[in-house]
Amino acid sequence: MVRTRFLLWLAIFFLAGISSTHAVDYGKEIQKDRGEQTKPSQDSWFKHLYGTNWIANEQYTVVAEQRGKAKPDTADTILINNRREFEWTRYLKAALHLPDWVDLGVENRTRFESYSHPWRTNQVIGNGRTDAQVPLRSRLRFGLGGNGPLRFLFEGQDARSFLNDDPGDFRDTTTVDEFDILQLFGTLTLKNLAGSGLRTDLHFGRWTSDFGRRRLIARSNFRNASTAFDGVHWQVARDKTWRLRAFVVEPVVRDEENLDRQYHTSVFWGTYFESRHFSQFQIDVYYMGINDQRIATVINHRAYSTFGGRLFKDPNPGGFDYEIETAWQFGTRGETNHFGHLQHLDFGFTFNLPWTPRLVFHYDYASGDHQPGDNHDGGFDTLFGARRFEYEPTSIWGPFSRTNLNSPGWRIIVTPASGWTLQVKHRIWHLAQNKDFFGSSGLRDSTGQAGTSLGQDVDLQVQWIINSNLEFDAGYVHWFKGSYFDRLPSSAGLPAGGNKDSDYFYASMRVRL
Repeated sequence: MVRTRFLLWLAIFFLAGISSTHAVDYGKEIQKDRGEQTKPSQDSWFKHLYGTNWIANEQYTVVAEQRGKAKPDTADTILINNRREFEWTRYLKAALHLPDWVDLGVENRTRFESYSHPWRTNQVIGNGRTDAQVPLRSRLRFGLGGNGPLRFLFEGQDARSFLNDDPGDFRDTTTVDEFDILQLFGTLTLKNLAGSGLRTDLHFGRWTSDFGRRRLIARSNFRNASTAFDGVHWQVARDKTWRLRAFVVEPVVRDEENLDRQYHTSVFWGTYFESRHFSQFQIDVYYMGINDQRIATVINHRAYSTFGGRLFKDPNPGGFDYEIETAWQFGTRGETNHFGHLQHLDFGFTFNLPWTPRLVFHYDYASGDHQPGDNHDGGFDTLFGARRFEYEPTSIWGPFSRTNLNSPGWRIIVTPASGWTLQVKHRIWHLAQNKDFFGSSGLRDSTGQAGTSLGQDVDLQVQWIINSNLEFDAGYVHWFKGSYFDRLPSSAGLPAGGNKDSDYFYASMRVRL
């Protein structure tokens, strides 16, 4: 009877729309690659359920014991940098009395978001009307194998957005991907390979992953639908000192209503080496290759290699930190030669004061195409990277990406209480090349007369992580648009009012059981 009441409560909980968002792509402002720095408060919500007799004493004891134990690895532990993507208290599993070798978890997030004065060329029909939407994402994780050498993981996802059917509303496969398979793979793990002390993992199937700082390959968190890959991933590592990763995959192409699929004419491969031998000089070195011929038009074919490296020091109270990343691309795009590059610099200081304030200065340069129409393409391709953690919210917003971009900026991050994080960010935005496209907006002035000034923005973020199962996130961005938008010719396709400043607001909640 008690179990029936608990399951009934869960159904009401979700049908009533108590849901959540991922509390932003945290980036190094909250976590640094492998570790979570936030310490959520005690689980008073679960205590309330116990105190009101929704959960029996036996179930409460099981979950309380689970919370005190070290969290076991999941099949995708070494694939994802942010452990909070898969590590939370499994209330549903405890209620169903499932054995340790079975993993079951569900999550739901709902976000309200709205922005004014659209600028994308495909929103011209909307005549500059404010676009407000409610993205909703639900996920189900089911795993087998526990901590054993052989494990299996299924992760299903339903991503959709409401209020997005009016002319000019933003909608694509990053916001809508209904009833699909996000992950479905098996893994073989050997924690002491042939007595050498090395750990090796082999993943085969469909999986999502983060690499390094997530600028080129990421499990996107803020947007509704994440990028997945079909293929093989392998790593070998010694403790937390170093690891080498390699993969050969076919990127999964999302579809709004049908099952996502991969194409044999699109192949992506690479290797990634991480060294943590010295805390002051941590190093990543990588190579990635792509051969994407799936689009019928030759101009969209991609066949090039990306080489890069990253040098950084983690933030610590009372000390400086830094990060330098450089990436270089060579090959062909369509029938033209391709050469692009990305340069990134962070320099920060964390004050040993109440609220642990951290001040960070950023600089990004992503090359653009100097002379469109010739036989050389210079626009950097960010491949499958994430942007929210250092640029702006994505989803229906996200005007800036790592191509044809020149942008300095700064931010300050404070933690006023356990589970709370506040951020203020300011960046100045310019095109790297005045004749190339502005990101994915479709805007372009082939004469260069519009210049390069895209303006500047102020970005405010508030996150409240109550515990590993419940969190809130809200933010506001004001984009002071630059002279580029006033000078664009009418043929560029800027929507009515698109040259006016834009405001973006979102508020969201994520719940996991």
